[in-house]
Amino acid sequence: MQKNKLLMGAKYLLSGIAVCFLLFGCVTENSNGKVVDKEKSLELHIQMAMGYIEKGNRESARLHLQKAFDIKKDSPAATGAMAQLYILEGEPTLAEEQFKLALKRDKNLTDVHNNYGIFLFNQKRYEESYVEFEKAAADLGFPGRAQALTNVGRVALKLGNTTRAQAAFEHAIILDKNNPDTYIELADINFQKQDYAEAKKNLDLYSSIAQQSPRSLFLGIRLENIFGNKDQEASLVNQLKNRFPYSGEYLEYKQHHLN
Repeated sequence: MQKNKLLMGAKYLLSGIAVCFLLFGCVTENSNGKVVDKEKSLELHIQMAMGYIEKGNRESARLHLQKAFDIKKDSPAATGAMAQLYILEGEPTLAEEQFKLALKRDKNLTDVHNNYGIFLFNQKRYEESYVEFEKAAADLGFPGRAQALTNVGRVALKLGNTTRAQAAFEHAIILDKNNPDTYIELADINFQKQDYAEAKKNLDLYSSIAQQSPRSLFLGIRLENIFGNKDQEASLVNQLKNRFPYSGEYLEYKQHHLN
């Protein structure tokens, strides 16, 4: 979540109902006489809601979002979180309405741009998704920028823009060298361009930080075949057969090599 901007200036109400301090945000006094920082409370409820959404706990997520809206009924961040809750509940139309509303309220919510891009990507609306991912990736201070760039690369591939995809993946690696997704994507691009040495290097980097997948094993099989490493090729074939016998990759291998 982006941090809420700090309130400027100071304002005191003698009744103790609401007090705004310079650099501390707005605070209120609850029924127990305890002072509560409204901005921090709002952010906490949104964070809690997103945590429950990730765990699939719809009821708890909705409870915290309701509390967030009680604090600030037009909160852009809470609206973006509500979009995520609607996705979890299988309500894509309502989710999109909330995404658009959140960005109307604050067009600079980078995480919402990224999440909206994921939503659009999953609906196969690739051109719209690309726009949202590029907006997220353009934010130099976004903690998830490396993943946003990876998302740019993936949707660029869907749009047939291999040049932009490769640039995005390479940039993502600069920001995060421990994201296996970027290495497997680059290895695939390298292979398609017949840059087999670079493909092998990126595939090895992928394998050093991630478990083998049907995709990585199948790519490895093809690379070892090209390099003439029959023993290593056979080893990878056995792994693909034994670990992923019903994968599309193993089916493709059988169709081309066993018929």
